[in-house]
Amino acid sequence: MKYVSTRGSAPSLDFAGVTLAGLASDGGLYVPEEWPRFTQDEITAMRGLPYAELAARVMQPFVGDCLTPDRLLELTTQAYGRFAHKAVTPLVQLDEQQWLLELFHGPTLAFKDVALQLLGLLFEEFLGREDGNLTIVGATSGDTGSAAIDAVAGLDRVEIFMLHPKGRVSDVQRRQMTTVRAPNVHNIAIDGSFDDAQAMVKRIFADADVTAKHRIGAVNSINWARLMAQVVYYFAASLQLGGPERKLAFSVPTGNFGDVFAGYVAAQMGLPIERLVVATNINDILHRALSQGDYSTGTVTPTAAPSMDIQVSSNFERLLFDVGGRDGAALAEQMRAFEASKAMRLTNAQQQGASALFTSTRADEGETAQSMRWAYEHCGEIIDPHTAIGLHAARHAELPGDIPVVTLATAHPAKFNDAVERATGTRPPLPARVGDLFAREEAYVELPGTYEAVRDHILANAS
Repeated sequence: MKYVSTRGSAPSLDFAGVTLAGLASDGGLYVPEEWPRFTQDEITAMRGLPYAELAARVMQPFVGDCLTPDRLLELTTQAYGRFAHKAVTPLVQLDEQQWLLELFHGPTLAFKDVALQLLGLLFEEFLGREDGNLTIVGATSGDTGSAAIDAVAGLDRVEIFMLHPKGRVSDVQRRQMTTVRAPNVHNIAIDGSFDDAQAMVKRIFADADVTAKHRIGAVNSINWARLMAQVVYYFAASLQLGGPERKLAFSVPTGNFGDVFAGYVAAQMGLPIERLVVATNINDILHRALSQGDYSTGTVTPTAAPSMDIQVSSNFERLLFDVGGRDGAALAEQMRAFEASKAMRLTNAQQQGASALFTSTRADEGETAQSMRWAYEHCGEIIDPHTAIGLHAARHAELPGDIPVVTLATAHPAKFNDAVERATGTRPPLPARVGDLFAREEAYVELPGTYEAVRDHILANAS
């Protein structure tokens, strides 16, 4: 399996190469040269597999000969052995049509664990083969940071610098990052938004002063290996609810577009998906892009769902490339214009290609709170604000009654206990496995929201 850049001019790489590279050298994102596809019989044969075995089966075509099937299974077994639920990503039924896919049973209580527990192992695997080291620079709107830090803390060959927007993540999210005391972990709070932090990370990859001294890697969903691991739970849900003979729809709380793009990948691989519903909060650039073709940024508005307070969704580029004819040169020009003007119209091919599978819905703060109340009062389920936005979109999707609609429950409600308590009157406790989170000492630096300040800090502190 070879991987190509969405912007057309970076060299193609194998799976190990894209895992360690993260962002392509031309500023694009890596995607498979072609989508592997399972037959219906091959998907049916996956029924009943334990999650680690299902993961190895689904991911093997993407891995190619970089890992043997036996070694890949060893890594998936290790990655998912730390999850608190034996099913790893269990389903919960809400009513005759609505379901939740719980993705928060990993060590940091968020869906990012499903991918990042594996990604940390892949880093060590591939770096060990070449006796190399990796400096990870990442940006987080809340959950990526804690999941990535948990996955790589204490590793010998990996060092991580994680940027988060100061004051714009929940207390639990921040403490899950800043209380990890490992010598290879560096937390940075910047004055600015997640979009500011993400833009800095992308500049780091193109900064010769940095890349000449350090091999830079990515844990954000710009890293293909992370996105690949998220494809698996779409297969898991489908197989439990009648697939592949029966189609499902998925509603996905969406910020950076990686989680829902994994569903698109699953569909390209042959999984029968009726609809992917992109659920946004009032930071609704993706809703406007999919419904009107208008991909134009605005001001980021803080909400009760901070992981979705994003105006530039990096993974959307992967979709635009795939549905727009896979013309890297044309997309590179389109993205350069967007980066200069912060505004872009989707082409007719991009709009039509996306509309074949995607719809979108926007939820404001009142609708988010109402969705949390509905789940609690009618179903006895306590859900976090991000999941609530997905559930709001699922319940307004107007799909046929015989199509199960699965909302991705992306975070444990205790990560956002203030917002949950305001909406439901109930304050969800942190699971015991999180331990004494609020008794631990924090360690992080605060930096101005300038690229130079962040770059200089990384250069001064990277081993």
